[in-house]
Amino acid sequence: MQDQKLTGKKLKEQNLNDKSKDASNKVIGKNVVDHSYLKSQLLIAMPGLDDPYFKQSVTLICQHNEDGCFGLIINKPIAITVDEILNQLNIDSEISLTNPAKIKYTQLNKSVSPKSLAAVRGGPVQAEQGFVIHDGDKKWENTMDVLDDEGGSLSVTVSRDILLDIAIGNGPENYLFTLGCASWEAGQVEDEIINNSWLNCPFDRKILFEMPFEDRWQGAADTLGINLHAMSGISGHD
Repeated sequence: MQDQKLTGKKLKEQNLNDKSKDASNKVIGKNVVDHSYLKSQLLIAMPGLDDPYFKQSVTLICQHNEDGCFGLIINKPIAITVDEILNQLNIDSEISLTNPAKIKYTQLNKSVSPKSLAAVRGGPVQAEQGFVIHDGDKKWENTMDVLDDEGGSLSVTVSRDILLDIAIGNGPENYLFTLGCASWEAGQVEDEIINNSWLNCPFDRKILFEMPFEDRWQGAADTLGINLHAMSGISGHD
């Protein structure tokens, strides 16, 4: 994993506007009042959004500022596990060169390792770049804070050292490995919210770390009291 600089459309229906107060309160026309209001929010694709990467997606917004928005899709699993990614990156070989005892421990504990978790397609940008969304206070070489509240910390790490710790069972308690990310230019995601492409809701740890991938789209909308399947006739664009 290489170190990367992490940067990255008022709803037309009044009932949806009420459910997504953050967007209506923070966006006036095309003028952004608060450049960071989406950070740590979940961005929920509206049923009318047909983009192949974002259809029925849920995206964790990791950074939002005057330069734009950066996020990671959390509900699009791909046919590769974290363990397979570690093998492709020769993580075990790297550990064995620095600490042979650790590689023995890793081999003995593979059957109980969370490395069997599926990886997720995080977005169309930097498709081969790995991002680890995780909880806990531990920091690695390139860790970016996303949220720190009474429920605990949430961060994104893009440096290789977190993979070394995951390989030996010393990684974060909960994590999600994504390949690729999503990014928007300044004002772009706000315009897309205005154009009724997205809903946003507060981050929910159960959705990120516990809920089955196939349930996350509707699960995130449930926090707003919205049935997305009943909205299939609402267009995502003018």
